[in-house]
Amino acid sequence: MAVYASDPARSRGRRHPVTPAPTRNAFQRDRDRIVHCSAFRRLVYKTQVFLNHEGDLFRTRLTHSLEVAQLARDIARALGLHEDLVEAIALAHDLGHTPFGHAGQDALNACMAEHGGFEHNLQSLRVVDTLEHRYPEHDGLNLSFETREGILKHCSKANAQRIEAREPGGVARRFLDHTEPSLEAQLANLADEIAYNAHDIDDGVRSGLLTQDQLAAVPLFAQHRAAALHEHPRLAESAMGRRLLYESIRRMLSAQVYDVIAATRAALAAAAPADADAARRLGPLVCFGEAMRAQSTALKRFLFANLYRHPQVVETTARGQQVVRELFATYLATPAQLPPEFADALDRPRAVADYIAGMTDRFALREHERLTGQRLFA
Repeated sequence: MAVYASDPARSRGRRHPVTPAPTRNAFQRDRDRIVHCSAFRRLVYKTQVFLNHEGDLFRTRLTHSLEVAQLARDIARALGLHEDLVEAIALAHDLGHTPFGHAGQDALNACMAEHGGFEHNLQSLRVVDTLEHRYPEHDGLNLSFETREGILKHCSKANAQRIEAREPGGVARRFLDHTEPSLEAQLANLADEIAYNAHDIDDGVRSGLLTQDQLAAVPLFAQHRAAALHEHPRLAESAMGRRLLYESIRRMLSAQVYDVIAATRAALAAAAPADADAARRLGPLVCFGEAMRAQSTALKRFLFANLYRHPQVVETTARGQQVVRELFATYLATPAQLPPEFADALDRPRAVADYIAGMTDRFALREHERLTGQRLFA
């Protein structure tokens, strides 16, 4: 590993001390705990862009997390960063996501407006710190500081202050003193962006909501599509459309990965951090080059306008938001409908939010139909 990589032997530790494992480092244990937890399994039935019932081949939060982990590991190896840590962060980064994707999060945040709000990054930390019940001595998965810090990708100042009051100098401190997380956490964050840009193109075309002709107007995609056609002219045949899409996305992914490696190596060479702690004080160092950043931003804007705001996606996610809002209102008014561990909580609104956030799409739909008699999706 490079001198600026996170070293599990120098980890800031866990909230509850554990005996070291004979064959696994601390970050390996974090990854393994995440893979075996209930919240990770539930990601298989949580929306990425398209709801689970809309097709078997669309990405879910689980397949997205696996793709992020794969990209992050490959880049980490090239940069000499700790692969186990970046993989653990990547696999856990969406554990707190609600059913129905970002639309579900927005609905739950609105429901919780008078009770502290809801944010999925904060909820992911809450899952691994509190909501998983797998050990006799404590709640949560008892992950290392470095993994928990990476999971908390975003945090408002108010939430950071609340976490800091409970955990002085802990995972939220960087949002108050304006330092950066580990390089591995920075990498997991960027790999997340690379993954969802690529797979949302694939899912968008598969759904019929995007066409390759539309995507030809997006420079990051168009240049690699053109290169694929130049090298493999047969891909222009109508029967080869799916292969052309895959080859274009593959080349686009590779270009972004190599760009991150080159730009980050240059940033690290210029900053010359002596160790992992020094890297935190030097600003964001894992990055795209300037040209690739501009192209990635243009792609995100295209996807936002043409896919995420497509009338069919908006109409579907609006029904998902209705499910979340009505579940929240029903559980708050009739807590007997909740499992006992949630119904008996002192902070009932937060307990209701925890319960709903942990649901898969299909469980939320079944619960909504049971409680309201409505079937909003075929």
